Amino acid sequence: MTELPDWMRPPRPEGWLAEDLDHLPNAPRHTELIDGSLILSMSPQRFWHMEVVDSLRAALRPQAPAGHHAYREMTILLDEKNRPEPDVTVSTTPYDGSRTSIPAGDVELVIEVVSPESEQRDKKMKPAKYAEAGIRNMWIVEQEASGDVAVSVYELDDVTTTYTRVQVARDKLTTPVPFPIEIDLTALTP
Repeated sequence: MTELPDWMRPPRPEGWLAEDLDHLPNAPRHTELIDGSLILSMSPQRFWHMEVVDSLRAALRPQAPAGHHAYREMTILLDEKNRPEPDVTVSTTPYDGSRTSIPAGDVELVIEVVSPESEQRDKKMKPAKYAEAGIRNMWIVEQEASGDVAVSVYELDDVTTTYTRVQVARDKLTTPVPFPIEIDLTALTP
């Protein structure tokens, strides 16, 4: 086993902080921070995942009201020890070419497109963090055995601070929140 590179060693005993992600020179492109620990996405991306992420972002952009933006693979600053990277984020954060994260308070919707290697994080760990940060809307997108796309739409329950699934869409997704959205799910992949 080879020795770990210096950039993989936490700079302090209590772990990494959100700001540290901006100073990791050789970290993999999709590095997230969960509870002060680095999460490195090293597995190859599947075509299905890439197509769904690109298509969802493209479908959301023209439907978003003024001042809302659909971003792909930008980390969200939840707190000093948590900076996850959803696949798509709809936010009121204006575009800034030097920005490396989105403040949680600006996030209207997070979308996780589930891959086999990220299923536990996408369906368990990250939703709990998003809910705790007060992000009101979340979608979990999965590939069914048939190859079709299924989207589970969640809304934040203010009493329990957890997400409640309000619908599962398969052919067409229609939702009024965070703004009126209509997406043909059959057109997300070739």
